[in-house]
Amino acid sequence: MDKVKIYINDNKERFINELFDLLRIPSISAQSEHKPDMQRCAEFLAAALVKAGADRAEVMPTAGNPVVYAEKIVDPKAKTVLVYGHYDVMPVDPRGEWHTDPFEPVIRDGRIWCRGADDDKGQLWMHAKAFEAMCATDSLPCNVKFMLEGEEEIGSASLYDFCREHKKLLKADIILVSDTSMLSMQTPSITCGLRGLAYMEVEVTGPDKDLHSGLFGGAVANPANVLTRLVAGLIDGNGRVTIPGFYDDVRELTPAERRAFNRAPFSLAEYKRSLKIGDVEGEAGYTTLERTGVRPSLDVNGIWGGYIGEGTKTVIPSKASAKISMRLVPNQDYRKISKLFERHFRQIAPRSVKVVVKSLHGGMPYVAPTDMPAYKAAEKAIAETFGKKPLPFYSGGSIPIISGFEAILGIKSLLIGFGLAEDAIHSPNESFGLEQFERGVETIPLFYKYFAESR
Repeated sequence: MDKVKIYINDNKERFINELFDLLRIPSISAQSEHKPDMQRCAEFLAAALVKAGADRAEVMPTAGNPVVYAEKIVDPKAKTVLVYGHYDVMPVDPRGEWHTDPFEPVIRDGRIWCRGADDDKGQLWMHAKAFEAMCATDSLPCNVKFMLEGEEEIGSASLYDFCREHKKLLKADIILVSDTSMLSMQTPSITCGLRGLAYMEVEVTGPDKDLHSGLFGGAVANPANVLTRLVAGLIDGNGRVTIPGFYDDVRELTPAERRAFNRAPFSLAEYKRSLKIGDVEGEAGYTTLERTGVRPSLDVNGIWGGYIGEGTKTVIPSKASAKISMRLVPNQDYRKISKLFERHFRQIAPRSVKVVVKSLHGGMPYVAPTDMPAYKAAEKAIAETFGKKPLPFYSGGSIPIISGFEAILGIKSLLIGFGLAEDAIHSPNESFGLEQFERGVETIPLFYKYFAESR
């Protein structure tokens, strides 16, 4: 591994410069005007993987955005690692809150500031450069395959069929993923669980056109008023979701499990300070760690309706809408939860309005065993680069396709992310620490070494 370390150290400035070229591509999958950028980004990655040492790399079409597939087979009898990542990024709105151009990366305070710096371009680039370092030093002990998609931020809809159609091509012993975070650089962790997701959109319609709020106010249902009332009623005063049947399949942790879960280092005061909030809020009777890791939740992600331009326009809007996400825990099925949500929302809506409820996308929760060889290999690798054994950790985030991989391909995923809470993924001013990137590039080759040696 000494040759790999030397190669990484000698080339780390170039690694960052190349990452900047990747970050400059505005590959926003949620916005159709960026469709050409998705193709351009995929082609950039395919070329980069060939240059890094892949025997083959191609941009493979899907019903949506393309998948970048690449591979290097060192020995048909050796273990095979399938690296998964995504090259699409979240929209940058609200753009006015960015301190820099969201697609012109800059380094400040030891961090790379740009959309996608962490999620997930920075993290997938760690794998590309670790792969390059192993290839360049003839140190690659496993077969490696890459599957990089462009739809993770919108539900990975096309990737399910891609996996079904290419099961043989994607055959591997483990799927290696860096699209998650650690507790901190001082307390490294491995994500062994993800919450599932049910993502809904609701539309409330009253009159067939906007009405004068003076002439009709107080006599006609205002869809914006109704929507906010309905949405507010989805959570009760104790922070619990009010949808009938929502908690039916949630397994309650035993007292011993709860104590073990809450041993992870966590400062409530620091948490509040970092977010600039006066207090936390959530389901009564649970800690903040439990609320974000092992309990389900419901949140409004966006709400709109009526006039929001400059000045005044006194109208009762014809329509109002909201996007709502529900994070789910093991045993909860997003399809069942989506149906329960739709039925409940229709039932609580008054006759004065019409409602449309759409299920946009979702995915199942995921749990990774901590006794599998890949986990043990990652544990050893992280302990070597961080100087301490990583903790198992349940993340509050969701990567719906991960459970899909297990169902379709029959392969477990190992989630060794190097993000941190302060990276502000999905928010304005996303960033990724240079130390995080460098530590990731150093750790990944060690994972391959220990995984290849495992039985």
